[in-house]
Amino acid sequence: MYNFKFADIGEGIHEGKILEWKYKKGDTVKEGDTLVIIETDKVNAEIPIPVDGKILELGPDEGEQIEVGDLLAKIDDGESDGEETKDNKKTETKEKNKSSDESKKASKEETQEKEQDEDEGGVVGKLESSDEVIASSTETKQKNKTTERILATPVARKLASDLNIDIKDIKGTGEHGRVLKEDIENHKDQAKAKTKQKDINIPEIKTYEEDKREKITSLRRSVVNQMTLSKQIIPHTTLIDELNVTELVKFRNQHKEKAKENDVKLTYMAFIVKALVKTIQDYPILNSSYDQENEEIIYRGNINIGIAVDTPDGLIVPNIKNTDKLSLFEIANKIEELAKLAKERKIQLKDLQKGTISITNFGAFDAISGTPIIKHPEVAILGIGKIAKKPVVINDKIEIGDILPLSLTFDHRIIDGADGGRAMRAFKKYLKDPLLLLMN
Repeated sequence: MYNFKFADIGEGIHEGKILEWKYKKGDTVKEGDTLVIIETDKVNAEIPIPVDGKILELGPDEGEQIEVGDLLAKIDDGESDGEETKDNKKTETKEKNKSSDESKKASKEETQEKEQDEDEGGVVGKLESSDEVIASSTETKQKNKTTERILATPVARKLASDLNIDIKDIKGTGEHGRVLKEDIENHKDQAKAKTKQKDINIPEIKTYEEDKREKITSLRRSVVNQMTLSKQIIPHTTLIDELNVTELVKFRNQHKEKAKENDVKLTYMAFIVKALVKTIQDYPILNSSYDQENEEIIYRGNINIGIAVDTPDGLIVPNIKNTDKLSLFEIANKIEELAKLAKERKIQLKDLQKGTISITNFGAFDAISGTPIIKHPEVAILGIGKIAKKPVVINDKIEIGDILPLSLTFDHRIIDGADGGRAMRAFKKYLKDPLLLLMN
């Protein structure tokens, strides 16, 4: 017998809603087939079957909620342990066999942890690989006379110790529930947000006879939490400007057919992303995070630009990894690919993780401009309005130009208005002349 439970799939996801069961009670299933699709606050996750066998029992009905650790299915896999059943992890025996090996590796692991902690505590500007699985460490606690194994990266353990956080209280989002550095940071931020909320006396909202109440979706709840956290922690300031992009419009119109022949949909967003990459290379502060607790600026080693995508369920911000290493055509393809996956709720967690700066497009909804909210823990977001033809003065003559409204919102704790202005000026320089975007 195999008890198949809803496991932690990462990115802080602890619950979901059953969207669709692919099999029913009594069906024969094979390992790797999709058993169920679960809607979470970030993605629609397809959960694969871990063993061959016959379904004896299924979890909650479609439309009902499920939490990490709840039973998804009981599967007769042809093996039996008497009255006992096995859970998801068929590794119990392997773990016992590994115990002696782990003890032999203990001293070596401690040395690795020390070296790792020293590296991560180095000078400002070093990339912090907080969510990579480093040499594992094991902590134990006594609970009902049983030993619970706690996995955590060395960096996470050190950070928890520095912040006086009991690591046993943290829900790990890494492989096999491993506690990562970002789990500690999220715990710290959530605790701060809750403390601030307690200080605010929120009046009760009354409902009248003609009103209707409706529960928000999991995705909307995630947006609520993220936006509230961002506005509570980050002091936003916004610069608003506009740019004559007549040359860009001509360049794109001249080359979009050629791009189409190469199966590329060449939109203005590809040029905007490329211009932002070059701006970040001039002003790395835009591609950073601010660690207020330790009073450090973390300069990100990769440029992963997020593109806000409107979906029927709410806003999702997938990001293009290592954007500075991609060509204009590659960026265009990636934008189209991620937008399609987001709208179909097929986006993967890896596409949502590790974003370093974001872009939101007001122009897609016929809006001139706006003041977007920064996606914590990023420090800046670029807003793009609708390109419109307007009269402009060139060489003392009035001409018709293609004008693009821009807004740059940034974290005023670490980016001064003057620095934000210089960054905006650099961005305009690159976007105004498309040839500059093609030069390395």
